[in-house]
Amino acid sequence: MNFSKGHELLDLCKEHNKKIYEIMIEREKIISGTTEEEIKAAMRESLEIMKASVNKGLTENIKSVSGLIGGAAKKLEDRREKVRQPVCGSIMSKAISRSMAVLEVNAAMGKIVAAPTAGSSGIIPGTLITLAEEFNIDDERLIEGLITASAVGMIISKNATVAGAEGGCQAETGSAAAMAAAVTVELMGGSPEASLHAAAMCIKNILGLVCDPIAGLVESPCENRNALGAANALISAEIALAGVTSLIPFDEVVDTMYKVGRSLPMELRETALGGLADTPTGRRLKEEIFGNKKESR
Repeated sequence: MNFSKGHELLDLCKEHNKKIYEIMIEREKIISGTTEEEIKAAMRESLEIMKASVNKGLTENIKSVSGLIGGAAKKLEDRREKVRQPVCGSIMSKAISRSMAVLEVNAAMGKIVAAPTAGSSGIIPGTLITLAEEFNIDDERLIEGLITASAVGMIISKNATVAGAEGGCQAETGSAAAMAAAVTVELMGGSPEASLHAAAMCIKNILGLVCDPIAGLVESPCENRNALGAANALISAEIALAGVTSLIPFDEVVDTMYKVGRSLPMELRETALGGLADTPTGRRLKEEIFGNKKESR
């Protein structure tokens, strides 16, 4: 049941007539020696943390340690409840507010699940919890979904990277969106093939996206890019569920993402030396947060 490529995973799904999460459970049982019940129990703990972080970000007055972000998720939630017909629709509005809520909790030193990283931690819970609310999906299926997400994330990690410092934001929020899209397709009754087509589309949609955190903090523009990631996941899943396929296979997209990420200059890979971090406002905010080193000497 071992696999390291998307096509190998799909071959196993076809050979054993199983879904992605079922293959991943069998793999984990063999590698770790744990039972299915133990695997699901560990994932249930992660799900509960995800739920708590979403709720905290939507209901409390969150403020990051630096003061750069905080309260945006709650504002979006308040607007959705007030207007009742958000510009992007109820499902999309919920997904982006919930993904942003988690990022705010992370920036305020709260408890989150780094799935696959802290900087992209809002995308999977934002997407899955929204689907649960809108389509009455129970926790057992969400846990299975998180296991599916782990399979996609593992393939990306083995063949590329999920780190912004190595591959840019395409590697962080792109990977998280790909994981969320695959889960969305599976939860909506799509095939394993459709799940990986959706994952491929997610990465293609933001190929080359740089990582340029203001003041070097995982706050801005990270929060908005988590919202983008949740939207990207839902869009890609909807396209794949309609039967549209990715012209470039998932494995080739992952390989390309890695090559593109390694081609990005150092300034655009989480060093805060380029992009938005190097704008006049970005530099000013950094000085306000950390102080001017020359003046402090």
